[in-house]
Amino acid sequence: MNQKSNSNAIGTDEKIISGSNGWLMLMILLPVLLFAVFLIATPGGPVKLIGGAALLALTLFLCKGFFTLEPNQAAVMIFFGSYAGTVCESGFFWVNPFYRRISVSLRINNWNTPVLKVNDERGSPIEIAAVIAWRVQDTARAVFDVESTLNYLQIQSESAVRQVASSHAYDDTEIAEGGRSKKSLRTDLDAIAGLLRESIQQHVDVAGIAVEEAKIAHLAYAPEIANAMLRRQQAEAVVLARQKLVDGAVGMVEVALKNLEEKKIVSLTSDQRAVLVTNMMTVLLSESGAQPVIQMAQSTQ
Repeated sequence: MNQKSNSNAIGTDEKIISGSNGWLMLMILLPVLLFAVFLIATPGGPVKLIGGAALLALTLFLCKGFFTLEPNQAAVMIFFGSYAGTVCESGFFWVNPFYRRISVSLRINNWNTPVLKVNDERGSPIEIAAVIAWRVQDTARAVFDVESTLNYLQIQSESAVRQVASSHAYDDTEIAEGGRSKKSLRTDLDAIAGLLRESIQQHVDVAGIAVEEAKIAHLAYAPEIANAMLRRQQAEAVVLARQKLVDGAVGMVEVALKNLEEKKIVSLTSDQRAVLVTNMMTVLLSESGAQPVIQMAQSTQ
């Protein structure tokens, strides 16, 4: 058998082996099996019968080495308690019948973490959950270094989610701290997803797991502060909207005064300019239909 070693820094080293062609071995063992049956079925002495029975038992034992693998499946081979290697190719194979085979799926799996209650960077209690796409990358570590791959992933992913959530604020777009910028959980989803994937990967490396993707699936304030935070967000939205209105109104008043002066439509004193600005700002910023009386100076002759 050809084999290739892929050394890892820690844990059990994975060895990729290739089994013998199953169809070729079947063509060899099938005639032997038929011959053994012929020896037993035809009349003869006890030596012939015993020889046929022994040959039949040996052939049936050798047939235990046949197995098939589907795409994205692997078989870990164990020889009397020792790790012999892993067959990762799909097809029909034959290996040493003394090997004990453990099937391992290499397909991508999804895991949804439960909703966790965590304090974010500012100490606000939040609820967070993540969806993780993962697969087995190192079959030797997945089988020998952890008791249960899925159980290990579940516990370690919850720890990683807590770590990321507690080191970032919930809804501030960027928090300047020590000259660096930190992303928020709510607004910087792609950046947080990358950090979450890296954190989970560091936690599950020992189990031979590769994290393909990790994203936040649920994010909300805890019920005890949800109403207060909602009012705060509404107040911030009102302030931003008012700021936009004021900026627009100031620009419109500035353009109006400039046009009046450049076209010499009217001549305004300082007090009249102040009254005009006040009335225009009242009209532009009032939520109800304001109708101020605007007094203009007489046009110059």
